[in-house]
Amino acid sequence: MTFTTRPEIRGRFGVVAATHWLAAQAAMRMLELGGNAFDAAAAGGFVLQVAEPHLNGPGGDAPILYWSAADRYARVLCGQGPAPMRATIAHMRGLGLDLIPGTGLLPAVVPGAFDAWMALAAAHGTMDPAEILALAIGYAEDGVPVLPRLAATLSALETIFRRDWPDSAALYFRNGIPQAGAVFANPVLAATWRRLAAAGGGTRAQRFDAIRAAWSDGFVAAAIADYCARAAAVDITGRAHRACLHGDDLAGWRAPVEAPTVLPWRGRRVLKCGPWSQGPAFQQMLAIVDEDPRAAGDPAGEDFVHLLVEAAKLAFADRETYYGDPRQADVPLERLLDPAYAAARRREIGDRASATFRPGAIPGFGKAPDFAAALGRKREDGLLAAYGAGEPTFASGDPAHRPAALVGDTSSIVVADRFGNMVAATPSGGWLQASPAIPELGFCLGTRGQSFWLDEGHPNALAPGKRPRTTLTPTLVLDDAGPVYASASPGGDQQDQWQLQVMLRHFVHGLDLQSAIDHPTFHAEQWPSSFYPRGAVAQAVKIEDRFPKATLEALTARGHAVKPVQPWSEGRVCAVASGDGWLKAAASPRGQQAYAVGR
Repeated sequence: MTFTTRPEIRGRFGVVAATHWLAAQAAMRMLELGGNAFDAAAAGGFVLQVAEPHLNGPGGDAPILYWSAADRYARVLCGQGPAPMRATIAHMRGLGLDLIPGTGLLPAVVPGAFDAWMALAAAHGTMDPAEILALAIGYAEDGVPVLPRLAATLSALETIFRRDWPDSAALYFRNGIPQAGAVFANPVLAATWRRLAAAGGGTRAQRFDAIRAAWSDGFVAAAIADYCARAAAVDITGRAHRACLHGDDLAGWRAPVEAPTVLPWRGRRVLKCGPWSQGPAFQQMLAIVDEDPRAAGDPAGEDFVHLLVEAAKLAFADRETYYGDPRQADVPLERLLDPAYAAARRREIGDRASATFRPGAIPGFGKAPDFAAALGRKREDGLLAAYGAGEPTFASGDPAHRPAALVGDTSSIVVADRFGNMVAATPSGGWLQASPAIPELGFCLGTRGQSFWLDEGHPNALAPGKRPRTTLTPTLVLDDAGPVYASASPGGDQQDQWQLQVMLRHFVHGLDLQSAIDHPTFHAEQWPSSFYPRGAVAQAVKIEDRFPKATLEALTARGHAVKPVQPWSEGRVCAVASGDGWLKAAASPRGQQAYAVGR
């Protein structure tokens, strides 16, 4: 089966793929002006915050994985901010909570996205910070076309904004409720960025330092601290809570640079962010399926789907049991990525769907969550569902169905330039539907703290200064000469499932990037979600109904709880590649907003 909606973009100058066409074009503009992939990714990242405010924002998160051709190394720039110093399990328990809410101010962590983008451009880019911000400022001032899903989200939020979050109502409804296709501007955000862009002087490095200081130690931090001190926000619990975040949490914070985790694979190296993300689960799944002949079989066939679903169940059970911020948790990563461990896990896959939660046995490490409790937790119905928690699939339901329209998600951008640099990033959080807007700044805080557990013995237990185990997970693949592939995707717990399917279709089945992305896609859900209310669905496989009927029937016969979903609703992967003298790019047509460009 071959599926291609668009051509694979090819060029030698530079290529970009992003979840919004304006971000892709903004990044390409930086390349045309003489910038490199780092300048381009940062400029595109800021435009995403304007064009997709329901999917990411300045107060959110942005893990970035990149290869620097000049330095000949790959690194992770961790734009995932940590928990505030006042955010403790005792504090949450004292509020009568068993889970951290998915919305409001209580789950706010240190905003990481802005500093991460600035750090990337400062360290490896060539352009001035004002140039990098210019297009985003222009779009914020002049407006962008309102996406249908953004319009549905804002419409569904009217009661909540006007009643509970009036600062959001003032920002987003100042000219009425934006309609799909209308022009929407955010002049408050534009003014914030203009003030940042004007900070400092001197050399390029000094200007970047001044801008980053103005964010974490200057007027932005002061506005965030003042808002958190005076505001309490109704959240998905139905009660109002105050933030744990204070100005001293932001003071001096800088996005750290780290080495990626590495999995050797077929003469290449597959790189991901560390176990403060779900990235190693991708590597575990890949290692589990790689020596199984079903991985090379028909990607629309029952054997391929069954193998990947069962491998995901094993890898994500390990994620939920062993992963956490390695600065504050003892994560057995070397063991989890050991080929012998992968082989042992592979032997656990039978011919029928497993309904059990099966983390691997690594004595002395980890703690399994209460899977039975997760099976019993469901998203709220009715009004509380409208407080948009979580980060599920892009098309979890009909956009006209209001609660489904309010869930959060993620943006993505990947870039490859003529110099040999490659960048992949998954900016997310700071969703306008998840937290009230800060009126002086024009954006809201992120809610990634909902991904912590309130269990002292768990590696991902809430603790001051600790990073929540995020779902955000860009991918980079290297060979001996340098980068050959990068991808990123929205989708919460689905991000690595979708990216793995695309990568196997490309490298193993020989499909070009666009065909690999366009192919029918699926995901499993048999583990606790990373998002409030942390539920799980036993044996569930959501699968596009474009799969052959025989495949769906065979999977059902194997015991999978097959849930066919709308065609073109699973996955929104963006990818770039390098090889055969070409730079290549592709973006998912799902959602009708992601595009690849290049020349």
